[in-house]
Amino acid sequence: MLTRQRRQYNAPMDVNLKPPYAELTPDCVLDALSSVGLCGDGRLLSLNSYENRVYQVWLDDGAPTAGLPVLASSVVAKFYRPLRWSDAQIAEEHAFVSELAELEIPVVAPFQLAGKTTMASFRGFRFAVYPRCGGRAPELEDRSTLEWMGRFIGRIHRVGAVGPFVERPALDVTTFGEEPRDWLLAHNCIPADIADAWKGIVALALDGVRRCFERAGAVRTLRLHGDCHAGNVLWTDAGPHFVDFDDARMGPAIQDLWMLLSGDRGDMQRQLRAIVSGYEEFQ
Repeated sequence: MLTRQRRQYNAPMDVNLKPPYAELTPDCVLDALSSVGLCGDGRLLSLNSYENRVYQVWLDDGAPTAGLPVLASSVVAKFYRPLRWSDAQIAEEHAFVSELAELEIPVVAPFQLAGKTTMASFRGFRFAVYPRCGGRAPELEDRSTLEWMGRFIGRIHRVGAVGPFVERPALDVTTFGEEPRDWLLAHNCIPADIADAWKGIVALALDGVRRCFERAGAVRTLRLHGDCHAGNVLWTDAGPHFVDFDDARMGPAIQDLWMLLSGDRGDMQRQLRAIVSGYEEFQ
């Protein structure tokens, strides 16, 4: 298990570990893309990402574009958080998205770079390059939008059920509950004066989750998007396209449905019925 030194906020600066992206400067981003044949013109736009660092990078009009579409004026470069995923796990993510794209499912897949790989490394940072795809947030209040989303998630899951991930983790009580609990306790992240109460509450919560799994019975698991919320769906007049499979893992199908729900219980039930109506066309 990876260990992390606990940051001392009142200690001298050299006591603390460097932030993981301290060396990922704009020049480093441009040099990384240049190393795979993509010459930027100096313009970068930082895009929203919780775990990784993602940039829109404008390309030099006169530079070769390493197999990219001729009219591509910019690309999206995604730099993976160090130590979060192994190379094999990232390769599985890319292979899954590419498999979906080959079947004309509207996902944004990474480009093949030099050496016919979708991932490259530069100064210790692993990165991938994607086409820039515009779009807006889906209107999840609209039943037809929810049905449309359900149809495409159903198609993603139909492919996801063909074979398992081997390297990427599963969504279960162990990985999402017990392991995070143990890590927080082992690294003294919980204040001592509330640790006993915190452990008791966590135990109750995990017992409740286990009972839910028991009631559900033998739930089929499959390859998932893993983080399928409205922020990872770009909508155009032609419909949705799905981005950011960084959290792809094995798990139950509902994981890719529930994050699209909002409002009170009645609202969520109506929304879920609409999504499932479209979803079941491909299941």
